[in-house]
Amino acid sequence: MDWKTHSVFNQPRPLANSNLFLSDTPLREAVQRQGAGWDSDLLASVGQQLGSAESLELGRLANSNPPELLRFDPCGERLDDVRFHPAWHLLMQGLCANRVHNLPWQEQPPPAAFVARTARFILHAQVEAGTLCPVTMTFGAIPLLQKYLPAEFRDWLQPLLSDRYDPHLQSGSLKRGLLIGMGMTEKQGGTDVLSNTTRAEPVAGRGSGAAYRLTGHKWFFSVPQSDAHLVLAQAQGGISCFFLPRILPDGERNAVHIERLKDKLGNRSNASSEVEFFAATGWLIGEEGEGVRQILKMGGYTRFDCALGSHAMMRRAFSVALYHAHQRQVLGKNLVDQPLMRQVLSSQALLLEGQTAMLFRLARAWSSVSEEEGKIFSRLFTPAAKFAVCRRGMGFVAESMEVLGGIGYCEESELPRLYREMPVNSIWEGSGNVMCLDVLRVLTRQPGTLELLTREFDVVKGQNRHFDSRWRQLKLMLRKPQEGQARHLCETLFTLASSVEVMTSLEPGIADAWCRQMLDPRGASTLTEKVCERLLLRAGGGN
Repeated sequence: MDWKTHSVFNQPRPLANSNLFLSDTPLREAVQRQGAGWDSDLLASVGQQLGSAESLELGRLANSNPPELLRFDPCGERLDDVRFHPAWHLLMQGLCANRVHNLPWQEQPPPAAFVARTARFILHAQVEAGTLCPVTMTFGAIPLLQKYLPAEFRDWLQPLLSDRYDPHLQSGSLKRGLLIGMGMTEKQGGTDVLSNTTRAEPVAGRGSGAAYRLTGHKWFFSVPQSDAHLVLAQAQGGISCFFLPRILPDGERNAVHIERLKDKLGNRSNASSEVEFFAATGWLIGEEGEGVRQILKMGGYTRFDCALGSHAMMRRAFSVALYHAHQRQVLGKNLVDQPLMRQVLSSQALLLEGQTAMLFRLARAWSSVSEEEGKIFSRLFTPAAKFAVCRRGMGFVAESMEVLGGIGYCEESELPRLYREMPVNSIWEGSGNVMCLDVLRVLTRQPGTLELLTREFDVVKGQNRHFDSRWRQLKLMLRKPQEGQARHLCETLFTLASSVEVMTSLEPGIADAWCRQMLDPRGASTLTEKVCERLLLRAGGGN
């Protein structure tokens, strides 16, 4: 018998034991350019650890063994607890140890801390996405809690700012690390939180920091195992924001009953739940009627993380595809050397170049959000980034699947999990239309926005005819923006802003290719071999 017919050859090895930071030249350059080069050594260490086969296996295990709801103990007492696979806890330990949940909020944060934290987030997101949910909500909640945390819970601030992950079920004041969740959505309302029916009645007095009893439900209650949640409820003064601890100061469990865990398309490792409040105790954050405004402060940070998460998964899908293409042969040539495949991979690399540059420019704006220009820039481009990047992600991962062929569609590959993860970032924290309407509101109601755009875009005026043409078209749209045009406007706005970063930061050949691919109304053009060579070299970590 000729056993050669059963030997395995021309079958690429899976991508493992790579350095997620050092192999990504656009990422390394963006970190340096935006002021966080001081963190490069740590990022290289984190990138090596996260790119290991062991870390990738943790991501697989956490999703293959989703959380389990434990409603009652053997004696019939309510538990309302969630059991996770050990892989989840190991991944959470790494996120907290790298301060992805609190780096910029330290008493003395390092320079460009938001930029450094952005890079750390992107590295972790390439390994496992579900664990990012508790981290990003905690990150968004901390600045609000630093200002409004009720007096009974002021000793929570130290563990909120620690680098420890502590999953034990006990009072927050006794723990080494804390996590915060969120609960806004109800069955009848979804995005329309003004229709929420959950009621809040004062225990004694009213006002900021006072205790209330909450009765009602949440249709999506994120990360139910968190130490506390920020929730919306109807008080006498209108929709208000409440701090709802899982364990009350007296050591008793709060009256929050977990009805079930959501059975989701993706994000399988992360527990999302439906809950009922049975006179649960919550403390008012701010004043009655300020709930939406308070939650939106948190939402700006979490929306930015949605864009970062989608971008990171796009990068991972591309890395897997590129690694495969360097090994797989067809008709005697590696896929990466086949002209048509070379165009596909180079176009993906080009898109990631522009997104990386723009997202780190936005991270720098968040670092300077206390200044008027940083405030306007982050307020405008965060929803624009969430809309544009998250919408691109699903098709991008599907393209990467095609590079691998049939094996890319099989669960042995990472790509099916990435594909299932992609839609959640488009939906969570406001779907695409919500983001576009938010951009429209900033453009029409925020003083100084048009002046900011003019300053930003005129920096590169005259350098590229495609950019100049699209900028003129956008200015015409902005004279009287229409709601029906909001998606086109939002996409154009983000692409033009990305073009500015590409033209001011990257080499001329790549900048010209970006503008032709992204701004030429005639459609994407064929990339030159010289540009393909540069893009694929940089995408693999070369200079």
